[in-house]
Amino acid sequence: MHIWPSIAIALAITVVIIHLVFVAWVIFGAFFTRGRRWLTLVHILCGIYGVIIEIAPWPCPLTEAEYWLEVQAGRRPFTGPFLLHLLDSILYPDVPAMLLVWAAAVVLGINVLVYVRRWRRWRAARRSKLEPENANG
Repeated sequence: MHIWPSIAIALAITVVIIHLVFVAWVIFGAFFTRGRRWLTLVHILCGIYGVIIEIAPWPCPLTEAEYWLEVQAGRRPFTGPFLLHLLDSILYPDVPAMLLVWAAAVVLGINVLVYVRRWRRWRAARRSKLEPENANG
């Protein structure tokens, strides 16, 4: 009995879950970064990477890892256990590529709006602290 195919499919499922978590982080991460500058930087960098990988002519390394592990398990990509198939269909919906690009642009726009709003509030709070208390008289 060969154990590698079982390990490979388990690793493929793990990579799909990591991929799904990364996508969720890029979409919703701005709502969890408030007050954490380092986490904000990580989120912004992940968002930039997500946009680049979406529009670039090369594949996502996580996608390549998923495919490779599925082949190593003796399966064709997007087949196999239900969980793997379900997560694949969530990550790779059967929609036109341009729709995915537009959806990514909307997500990016929402994240930019969240960060611009935070930056303006931070700047206003900073200005109010710098102004003298008795400015009128």
